[in-house]
Amino acid sequence: MIATIDGASFQRMVIHGAASINAQKQSINELNVFPVPDGDTGTNMSLTIGTSAAEMKKKAAKSVGQAASMHASALLRGARGNSGVILSVFFRSVARTLKEKETATIADFAQAMDAGVKGAYQAVMNPTEGTILSVMRAASECAAQLVELAPDQDFETLFVAIITAADAALDKTP
Repeated sequence: MIATIDGASFQRMVIHGAASINAQKQSINELNVFPVPDGDTGTNMSLTIGTSAAEMKKKAAKSVGQAASMHASALLRGARGNSGVILSVFFRSVARTLKEKETATIADFAQAMDAGVKGAYQAVMNPTEGTILSVMRAASECAAQLVELAPDQDFETLFVAIITAADAALDKTP
């Protein structure tokens, strides 16, 4: 049972997330059809988060706030395409929320996700439902509901719930 995440945990999450996106980038390329089926969304997301993963491997963060800040900064520098910019903006808001935290609870993480979603929606000139924004929002809303209904849950439970919510939202996208 993982009740909190620290800087090292956050860094491992980024590194493993980057590997997962890289492994699925072609599927993501094929999935994207909005605003046009440009076939590079997975590649752009992989390159963007790959920049952060490389940085996470170089320097150990002392806190979750520092790890989130390092991640957001690397994403900004490495952002490719619209999807990379959206990821960058999302995680910039996450980092701002976690800035002073040594460790994060699921409540902290849910709050950071909410801030990330709000930041991402504000960054897009004409936010369109049925896109990555909808998937982010569904995951964030799920996290908030879990914290409200069962605040003593652990990160494993949180991640299973938000991945399930994100998958359901993705199934509803065009």
